[in-house]
Amino acid sequence: MKNSWNIFSKDIKNIGINWVAAIIIGGLILLPSLYAWLNIKASWDPYGQTDQIPIGVVNEDVGETVLDEDINVGDTLVDTLKENDSMEWHFDSKDLAMDKLEKGDYFAAIVIPKDFSKNLGTVINASPEKAHVEYYVNEKLNAIAPKITEKGASVIVEDVSSEFISTVNGVIFEIFNNIGLELEADLPDIEQFEDYIFTIEKKLPEIHKTLKGTLSDANEASGIVSKAQKEIPKAQDVIGNGLTTIDETSEFLDKAEQQINEMGPKIKEDLAKAQETVTNFNALLNDVDSTDINFDEGRALKERLEEKVDESTEFLSNVETALEGILEQMANAEEPDQDQMDRVGEAIDKVQHIQDVLNEGRENTEQLDQFIDEKKGEVDEIFANIKDISENAGTGLDKLVKEYNESIEPTVLKELTNAKNTLSEGRGILVDIQSTIPEVEKLLKRTDGSLNDGKGLLEDVLAEYPYVNDKVNELANKIRDIKDEADINEIIDLLLNDPETERGFFAEPVKLDEHSLFPIENYGSGMTPFYTVLSLWVGGLLLISLLSTDVHRPEPEQFSSQAVYFGKLFTFAFIGILQTTIVTTGDIFLLNVQMANPGWFVIFGLFCSLVFITIIYTFVSIFGDVGKALAIVMLVLQIAGSGGTYPVVLLPKFFQTISPFLPFTYAVDIMREAVGGIVWNNVIFDLIVLAFFGLIAIIFGTLLKKPINKHTNKLVEKSQKSGVFH
Repeated sequence: MKNSWNIFSKDIKNIGINWVAAIIIGGLILLPSLYAWLNIKASWDPYGQTDQIPIGVVNEDVGETVLDEDINVGDTLVDTLKENDSMEWHFDSKDLAMDKLEKGDYFAAIVIPKDFSKNLGTVINASPEKAHVEYYVNEKLNAIAPKITEKGASVIVEDVSSEFISTVNGVIFEIFNNIGLELEADLPDIEQFEDYIFTIEKKLPEIHKTLKGTLSDANEASGIVSKAQKEIPKAQDVIGNGLTTIDETSEFLDKAEQQINEMGPKIKEDLAKAQETVTNFNALLNDVDSTDINFDEGRALKERLEEKVDESTEFLSNVETALEGILEQMANAEEPDQDQMDRVGEAIDKVQHIQDVLNEGRENTEQLDQFIDEKKGEVDEIFANIKDISENAGTGLDKLVKEYNESIEPTVLKELTNAKNTLSEGRGILVDIQSTIPEVEKLLKRTDGSLNDGKGLLEDVLAEYPYVNDKVNELANKIRDIKDEADINEIIDLLLNDPETERGFFAEPVKLDEHSLFPIENYGSGMTPFYTVLSLWVGGLLLISLLSTDVHRPEPEQFSSQAVYFGKLFTFAFIGILQTTIVTTGDIFLLNVQMANPGWFVIFGLFCSLVFITIIYTFVSIFGDVGKALAIVMLVLQIAGSGGTYPVVLLPKFFQTISPFLPFTYAVDIMREAVGGIVWNNVIFDLIVLAFFGLIAIIFGTLLKKPINKHTNKLVEKSQKSGVFH
């Protein structure tokens, strides 16, 4: 250690007696301070000079009419910026502003588009559109300026948004105030509405059941209407056929009536002839006296009787044929009268009976030949039978003539007239029905359309029923929840708040009360720890660039490598202390950097300097020029990875990984403690880590200097022979 002290004291004495060395060392002591002070001063308050940053402003807003009021937010914004000195605002046309931005005369340009007010005015619409402000920036001019100008643009947007929100909320709360008054007046109706909702909720299942039943009835009615529509052509055919049938029947009845009128005299004539024949026959029989009969003349009498019977039978056959024709016509009528048909049939039966009686009389006359010779005694009986039969036939014929004249013919003609009248009335009814069918068809068509529309509506209603049911239940539940959570009277009181007060609140709903635990007045003071620590490392680099780490004396072999290591380390550390003292005290007294603990700032700076000098000196002492390169590489890594300018969490992953292994990380932290306010737990931790870095460097220097220098000295000699390195 004595040798190390001798080396150190000799270096200090040589500096003192050599004015060139003294000047150089003095420069090395001052240069780090200048590096720190100039950077700190340059960054003292960069945001305080933003009023010198030129920004172009272009207003193309044409305005808009909202609720019968003309507004132009662009003009209002320009008027506001003219009174704002946060930036150097220039109000130009778009072409001029973009040209100056491209040339670098402006750092940024803000363009207010034509539809700015129009889009802001859509706030009263169902689908409002956001207004846009176009922001152009020339980022190649400076790395920081775009961030500053962007902040200026953001402030403009925030101011417009704040004023817009304030204005809109003022209007909204005026509306709310009116709503509150209306709600207060309509409170009974609101309560009644709640009852309606609860009643609907209760009745919904019954409504659903009714709708389903109605739809089923509509489907059934639709089927009936469709069936009726299908039957209309058939009905038209039936009516047409019915009219044809009635016309044909009427024509037939006319013909029948004509035939009856034509046949009536003939029937009467035939009946009269038959009646006359029977009368003559009876007279003939009365003239015959069985007791006086001449049996020789029996055959002549028989022939006369047969002739009269045949004549009567022919007449009766004609009557029967005529009656059967009448009966057939009555049967073919549209509405036959069964009673009259039965009476005509009875008349036919009577005619047939008379014919049977006459035929029987004729048979009896034929028996005359048989019995005239054998049973003359029975002749009287036979004549008596013939006479009775003839009288019965006459009586029956008289009745038939009377019944035909008084009953059959008048009745048949009457019924034919009634049938014709009935058919005429029926035809009129069918004609009326036929004329009504088109109306019925139209009515059925309209009914079918209405039923289909009704079915569609019912189906739509039933399809929407689940949604309506859910919404009604949801609304009812919400009403219950609202009634449980809030009183409508309280809501009314809230809506009746002063609109102007509410507008002022929403213009600035949240006011930031800032409380700094460790207040730092300006950006320069905040950057002082980083630039101070950086200058200390730079000071170490300057020392190893100009000062030798070896002893250059006539007898260098008399000192061990450990003595040389520590002796030169004392020299470097002494100069580093002087550098640090000037830097730290200059920060305090020349720059007036805000310091919470200025004394500790100097002490912490001295400690950091000793650690840095030890590390840098050890690199160069062991590795020579390679050590210098290592010290420079470490400087580069530490500037980026120590968190001196940006928080470590914002750095790339690589720098986040190496940050805990960099001396700068702890040196900057400990100097920040002195500037902002000391938290001793943090300070102690940082001191321990920094001491560990310094201790590792000393151990390496003590143990590795001699063996490594054997190899590095040869490399140094080789590099010096190149004439490039000193």
